[in-house]
Amino acid sequence: MARRSAASDDQPKVKITKEGLKKAIRIFRFLKPYRVKFIIGLLFLIGSSLTSMLFPALMGKLVGATGMDSVDKGNFINLDNINSVALILFGVFVTQGILSYFRILIFSEVTEKMLATLRQHTYSHLIRLPMEFFSKKRVGELNSRISSDVSILQETFTTTLAEFLRQLLTIIVGIALLGFYSLKLMTVMLATIPVMMVAAVLFGKFIRKLSKQTQNKIAESNVIVEETLTGITNVKAFVNEVFEGLRYKKSTDEIRGIAMKTAKWRGAFASFIVVAMFGSIVLVIWYGVRLVNAKEMELGELVAFIMYSVFVGASFGGIADLFSQIQKAIGSTENLMEILDEKIEDIPETLDHNVVLSGAVSFNDVHFSYPSRKEMEVLRGISFNIEPGQQVAIVGPSGAGKSTLTNLLLRFYDPLSGQVTFDGIDAGSYPLAALRSNMAYVPQEVLLFGGTIRENIAYGKTSASEEEIIEAAKKANAHDFIMTFPEKYDTVVGERGIQLSGGQRQRIAIARAVLKNPAILILDEATSSLDSESERLVQEALDRLMSGRTSFVIAHRLSTIKNADEIIVLEKGMIREMGNHRELLEMEDGLYLHLSKLQFQDVE
Repeated sequence: MARRSAASDDQPKVKITKEGLKKAIRIFRFLKPYRVKFIIGLLFLIGSSLTSMLFPALMGKLVGATGMDSVDKGNFINLDNINSVALILFGVFVTQGILSYFRILIFSEVTEKMLATLRQHTYSHLIRLPMEFFSKKRVGELNSRISSDVSILQETFTTTLAEFLRQLLTIIVGIALLGFYSLKLMTVMLATIPVMMVAAVLFGKFIRKLSKQTQNKIAESNVIVEETLTGITNVKAFVNEVFEGLRYKKSTDEIRGIAMKTAKWRGAFASFIVVAMFGSIVLVIWYGVRLVNAKEMELGELVAFIMYSVFVGASFGGIADLFSQIQKAIGSTENLMEILDEKIEDIPETLDHNVVLSGAVSFNDVHFSYPSRKEMEVLRGISFNIEPGQQVAIVGPSGAGKSTLTNLLLRFYDPLSGQVTFDGIDAGSYPLAALRSNMAYVPQEVLLFGGTIRENIAYGKTSASEEEIIEAAKKANAHDFIMTFPEKYDTVVGERGIQLSGGQRQRIAIARAVLKNPAILILDEATSSLDSESERLVQEALDRLMSGRTSFVIAHRLSTIKNADEIIVLEKGMIREMGNHRELLEMEDGLYLHLSKLQFQDVE
């Protein structure tokens, strides 16, 4: 019987439909390169299954060879026949062992190669999906697709599928052999199977409802863990460890309650199956003995029939559970196919291109709404022209559309109407990878990957030499603090860069952007949450980085944008004002003047 894993237990079964099967069958395209070995494995599977079916017949022969049918007539045991049958049985066991070994070995090899290809293809496809997709999906759910769903397929192709085919073959061949030995006895034996099957179907529907409730509760408890660990700083700052512990306890207690209810019903059903199974065996033996006494069959044939009955009965019992595992695998396959059916962005394997932008950017009557909130227009008629090398600040209240504007610059999304152009050419006319290769983005909350400082800086140019990395770090005012670490550029920054301070993370991100040497720079105010010294070092690095480049700065602190060539003031998705710092301060009742008064005591 197929072994279970925690992943497969948590995965819901799906109703098998024609559409679902079409999706599921597509998984075999990843098996295609290894189809020859897979077919060889199937041949070994068939061979080992048919070999095992010889055992009951040979055991019947062994009993028949003793002459026990005629003991009362004074016949003696035929030792020659016993020895021959015993040797054949031993040969059958050895053959089955060899066939089973190679079947497992081949299926495991094929499965591991297939799933490695599937994982790589799914991950490569996933990271090429547009931002619109990620705005609708949770990270935990996507991670589950690559981990849990693929693990279920691993179990299915390694053991479950092979075991299902073996049990199915056992049932077909077993029933045929039962009819060969005695049609009357087979009819009696098979009469009990429909009763158990109907009971199993009804029970399965009931258990699926309970299982779905359990899975929903498990999902809720996982959300609690994810939220708590993600916001662990807040949990500790507000001393809410006990509160979170109780919240998780309540959730897991509910899981336990439903699981125990499920266990009671499973136990009751198992007891019913045991009684029905052994009752049917007793019935078969009772009727078989009557047939033996009536000289309608031999004792050896009865023994063989009983053993085949046990084989067939065990296979009927096992195949239901295996079928449910296959249902879960089909569900996992559908989940993966849904991801693979999503349209990806056109990102080539290599980023070699000849597109070099000068940095001229224009927005022409741009309107935009996020796909998840189509009724809410975020940008409404945005128009402006920026010359190469200009520094542009984007300011405005929260929700004005500042981040959305930068999302359109990076082509994370496309406008619903209007046009964004670079060097006078529509953004959609450029290869996406080529366009983004001419830009660099430094966010307010820097995300560093869990590797070394060197690896994080080199993320801006993965082919960079050691000298280029060091030079970029110096321009970002990062080299000095890096050299204070014992492992210098090989220092591991920890998950999300937790081992570094905020200012250090910002300078690593700036070094990454320096190394990329972009034509257009997008900055989400990188100094708003830093202390004075860190702010000075980061601002110096930013000034060097922005020099000679078209720069868009989302500004939260207006003191950092006094020297900007152009300041765009957004409000409710529209450009309220536009000009340089001094021009905007001269606008009476202007929004920029109002924001300045809130931040400065003396307005210049």
